Amino acid sequence: MGSPMLSVEHVDVHYGAAQALRDVSLTAEIGQVTAVLGRNGVGKTTLLRAVVGRNPVSAGRIAWDGTDLARLRGDARARAGVASVPQGREIFPLLTVRENLETGFAVLPRAERRIPDEVFTLFPVLRDMMGRRGGDLSGGQQQQLAIGRALVMKPRLLVLDEPTEGIQPSIIQDIGRAIRYLRDRGDMAIVLVEQYFDFARDLCDTFHVMDRGQIVKSGTRADMNETEVRGLLTV
Repeated sequence: MGSPMLSVEHVDVHYGAAQALRDVSLTAEIGQVTAVLGRNGVGKTTLLRAVVGRNPVSAGRIAWDGTDLARLRGDARARAGVASVPQGREIFPLLTVRENLETGFAVLPRAERRIPDEVFTLFPVLRDMMGRRGGDLSGGQQQQLAIGRALVMKPRLLVLDEPTEGIQPSIIQDIGRAIRYLRDRGDMAIVLVEQYFDFARDLCDTFHVMDRGQIVKSGTRADMNETEVRGLLTV
């Protein structure tokens, strides 16, 4: 077991008067996949947005490698090694695949600004499409591009928000292989938010199930009661 690199401690998030997260705590370690499961609208994306700096927390603390992330702007978090692949992918449709990947350079020192070979090892289709516009790619290819762009930033914490959503099964397998490879490389912590139970179960080392803004079940993959967890996702 590594040391807990991401530490979410008793976090509350409000949208105006409405409370979106209530007393949420979890850790994510280098060399592990931490899955956050739950139905639509239970707070999973809110939690990720709090981690990457898009949602302010109203109570609690989010620390990465001992640094309080709440004090860092989004770009400073990226320089600290935090990269996210948001829901809906958010690639630039009018930029080419190459230009989309190169947007990850912004957080790197000039000497390190190159696209890592592993992006093309994991997602060979991107090499063939370097000159194509992002908007011309299929949804699955855009998801591969969004993950590739995050890897260009050389993250130590990779946060993925529903990477399987609306994607054809063959590309879901590619994305699963990529996440497994990145975990096994042992130099990053991966937080995976998912509704697709089988995908998350096959990849995760630890899991947390959310309901109504709270974590209602946590454990390791080894001690997961599948029937119970599936029940929490289908209520």
